[in-house]
Amino acid sequence: MSSGKTILEACKEVGIKIPSLCYLKDVSHNASCAICVVDVKGAKSMVRSCVTSVGEGMEITTHSPAINQARKLNLELILANHPKECLICERNGNCELQTLCADLGMTETAYPRTKPNEAMDETSLSLVRNPDKCILCGRCIAVCADVQTVYAIDFAGRGLRSKVSTYQHKGLGNVACTNCGQCALVCPTAAIVEKDDTA
Repeated sequence: MSSGKTILEACKEVGIKIPSLCYLKDVSHNASCAICVVDVKGAKSMVRSCVTSVGEGMEITTHSPAINQARKLNLELILANHPKECLICERNGNCELQTLCADLGMTETAYPRTKPNEAMDETSLSLVRNPDKCILCGRCIAVCADVQTVYAIDFAGRGLRSKVSTYQHKGLGNVACTNCGQCALVCPTAAIVEKDDTA
């Protein structure tokens, strides 16, 4: 194994699947979702495998009842603020969040919604943003800034007020967005989708 690899990457190379939501190879690795947690012998707590470097002789447990429980808890917290409208969602059947819920056997969450409902952003000619479906993974921000070098969107607010937004919340159609669609391509949910003018 070459040095500099994360636990997530090293495990993937040898065929061990560790679930994740926010990680996107070469684009986003901000460790915000905490779905990819694993146990490393000697560590004080579970570590996020997408940002923890693998080392020689490291003993890693990727699946156990405790790890699965931690992943389910983190997923429940994400789901608490996510609309439960999968059957009518544009990404139904092609949603990473939906797939992860199925993989972990999640059918409900005991946690109440903590975020206020946000208005849709339909100011763009080609994209629609639905902040209610955003899971704050940061993939769209990373691809916009680091790959496209446009910087049209970024995190705004703190704590429960955290959200992905445009400069002064003006909407994608009123900022330097180039309508490239890369943000929609990397979004794991339907928080950013291409505008559908079929009707």
